[in-house]
Amino acid sequence: MLLFTRLAVPLRTLQKLTKAHRWHHTSLTNELIENMDKKATWDRFYTENGSKGQFKNFEWFFGFHSVKDFILPVLQTMSHSHSGPLNILDMGCGTSALGPCIYRTSPCAVKVVCADISSVAVKLMQKHSNSTLVQPCNPSSALAFLEMDCTQLRGYFVARSLDLILDKGTTDALVRSKEGQVKAGQIVKQCLQVLKPSGTLLQFSDEDPDARLVWLEREVRGAEQAANVGVQEVGELRGVSYFCYQISPRTSERVSK
Repeated sequence: MLLFTRLAVPLRTLQKLTKAHRWHHTSLTNELIENMDKKATWDRFYTENGSKGQFKNFEWFFGFHSVKDFILPVLQTMSHSHSGPLNILDMGCGTSALGPCIYRTSPCAVKVVCADISSVAVKLMQKHSNSTLVQPCNPSSALAFLEMDCTQLRGYFVARSLDLILDKGTTDALVRSKEGQVKAGQIVKQCLQVLKPSGTLLQFSDEDPDARLVWLEREVRGAEQAANVGVQEVGELRGVSYFCYQISPRTSERVSK
């Protein structure tokens, strides 16, 4: 395990991802790069993608199967000391299948909330979920979709209520926009407030640990809740290396370990 760094991935990385995901080159591409912290940008993006006909999940970086070996063992470990479903938030879900896949495949009971600032993305996901009627692996599991500004987590979740928060590309989008870095820091601090003492925030990113860890450690120092920070390499896909950054509330038990 490594530790934190600051945030500043070259825009050419985003441009590579743009090509890999076959975005058509419209004015929206430049708008995304500069205004990825704005609701209007994402509403427009998902409106454009949703107008192509049949629904298709749009995945930032990679899909669930690339990271299931990170997520499912975490849930299994948490379930051993937990009664009732684990509360999971997929933060900035867009139209990703990450949350629904966890709901569908997790052997332990989970209550998954897929949340995004874009009402368009949330409606697309809800409509798709209603039309497919996927059954969960555990009959006690539940899946919900929520329009939510991730910088206002405390307006939606009470303190110490979530077991796991997933961030696949949301922080990356914010820190690469003109005015998003402050918002990204706010989100980390609020995540620590709404996570249970045994909970964890997982950030999946293509940003190198030499940058992300420094930034994370700085943000954690300014939080009310002390935290531990770590990183594991996910692997390489299409020539880009990806990492899983783990941020957990610091407790006496975790410090002793």
